[in-house]
Amino acid sequence: MSDLVYAWLGDGPVPYHEGWDLQKRLHERRVADEVADTVLLLEHEPVYTAGKRTGRWDRPTSDPGAPVVDIDRGGKITWHGPGQLTVYPIVKLADPIDVIAYVRMLEEAILRTIAEYGLTGKRVEGRTGVWLDADPERGLIERKVAAIGCRIARGVGMHGLALNCDNDLTWYDRIVPCGISDAGVTTLSAELGRPVTVADVRPRVERHLADVLGATEYSHTDGTALLAGAAA
Repeated sequence: MSDLVYAWLGDGPVPYHEGWDLQKRLHERRVADEVADTVLLLEHEPVYTAGKRTGRWDRPTSDPGAPVVDIDRGGKITWHGPGQLTVYPIVKLADPIDVIAYVRMLEEAILRTIAEYGLTGKRVEGRTGVWLDADPERGLIERKVAAIGCRIARGVGMHGLALNCDNDLTWYDRIVPCGISDAGVTTLSAELGRPVTVADVRPRVERHLADVLGATEYSHTDGTALLAGAAA
């Protein structure tokens, strides 16, 4: 992979279906080699997205205060919204396609990003995403700081990762996030005891994601224009 284009979709939260429609449009164009590998970066309006493995018991039991959208990625239910950096790499994977290796690349980009903040993340066997160790002295159980859920279709990826920066964690109280009931969810801000915003984190994620994907260079394009074009 020699080139990567980053598209920031603007400082306002993006409705989920608008972002998903843009993903699908770009996916078709990437399959046809009409565009370069493109990574969408955004914050969503509050939404719960339910992957293919979501069970009835994982879903909200009462009015969750945000839409619940069934989507075509793997995994179970999670939340997206303001204060969380959501990243959708629409990238063509090399043959033979190794989905697990691709997920590990996304995890590695987050591990390197949070290391810049002095946090030691880890992988947990049998679970995707990036985790922090339990800290009994602080009364903290093992907790997840970034979620990953992907779909590979015709050799091109969709969906991706979500890194909690300074989002409201009470949204997770209404679901079993990612189907995991024996661990917690956290943000960079909660861990560091100071505000860490999406704007702070985004350039670091871009740099590390380009590196793990093997891009020799990357550039930026106007994501708001892409979004407007998808809605037209």
